Amino acid sequence: MPIRHKAAEIPTSYATCSIGYRESHTLPLKLKAIADAGFDAVELSMPDILAYGKMLNGTEPDPTDYDTLVEIGTAIKGQMVEHGLEVMMLQPFANFEGWPKGSPEREDAFARARGWMRVMEAVGTDLLQVGSSDAPGIAGASFDDMAADLAELADLLAAKGFRVAYENWCWATRAPAWKDVWDLVQKADRPNLGLCLDTFQSGGGEWADPTTRTGLVEAEVVGGGAGTDEGEGEGAGAGEGETRRPMYRAQVEQRWSESLAELVVTVPAAKIFLLQISDAYKMDPPLADEVDAESGLRPRGQWSHDHRPLPYDGGYLPVREFLNAVLDTGFRGYLSMEVFDPKGQERRYPDMGAYAKKAMDGLEKLLVA
Repeated sequence: MPIRHKAAEIPTSYATCSIGYRESHTLPLKLKAIADAGFDAVELSMPDILAYGKMLNGTEPDPTDYDTLVEIGTAIKGQMVEHGLEVMMLQPFANFEGWPKGSPEREDAFARARGWMRVMEAVGTDLLQVGSSDAPGIAGASFDDMAADLAELADLLAAKGFRVAYENWCWATRAPAWKDVWDLVQKADRPNLGLCLDTFQSGGGEWADPTTRTGLVEAEVVGGGAGTDEGEGEGAGAGEGETRRPMYRAQVEQRWSESLAELVVTVPAAKIFLLQISDAYKMDPPLADEVDAESGLRPRGQWSHDHRPLPYDGGYLPVREFLNAVLDTGFRGYLSMEVFDPKGQERRYPDMGAYAKKAMDGLEKLLVA
């Protein structure tokens, strides 16, 4: 059910990838927990579609077998009706933009897009989440080329009446900050292309750092950097011609406040398609400031994958500050819980129902102002 906030009813959603941690936590059980906690909708994740396909057919489908995925999606749509839920968005569509024209990677990206559109139609959603690419191979891509890719994708989806929600991933190669994805959305200039903002991706990128003892950003890249075509972006670290200089708590807080104020006055509410909510644990000991050999993830990617609890559940990010800034734009769309805390969930909650209820309680608490 929507949450009352001042004079508005704000709809709520929960990402299916953000609840359950065992194979026995099947999609139907996840949906029951989410619905019983009072959520209006879900972000449906492709891994959950594949897992449900294995549950139905005994083997996990090939992620490029779109005929089979459409059949599974149709069955999932029936589950949504049974539980009184909507599919607000299909996610996560990754490593799409920035590949050289004519490259196999670019051809694959658009082939996947066409396949995912079929799945969107089957499950009954009009919104596709695209995360800013963390592929090392796009380090030299210009923002103009990336925006052109997004515009082409938006045009492809527009033929079906579908929309694209572009999200900054704070470890991304070229667009790790909300300002970067907003710049790209403006350059692409399509009515069905907007933002997926996220409390973790912005707070965890601009304010916090899992590799430092304090848990805060302690250095900034100068001489280029995110949001320009001269540098590789913060997600990739300092590039050629760039240096890093120390920052202190007061500077971090000042820059964070300025970023939130800029968001309020520059991003129209209509261009924010949803806000994802999660917190993050302060890492003790800090993560090594290097790419993980096993996963290939940069430190913030590792942090995102396993250390994002529910709000008011042990994290330390300025979640409410970012939420308030987004609300100050006039946004009253979906607030969607997207957390990744399998160990915390297993240790502190008896079942998925209790966890989903804690998530709803956290959303309600955040909106008390």
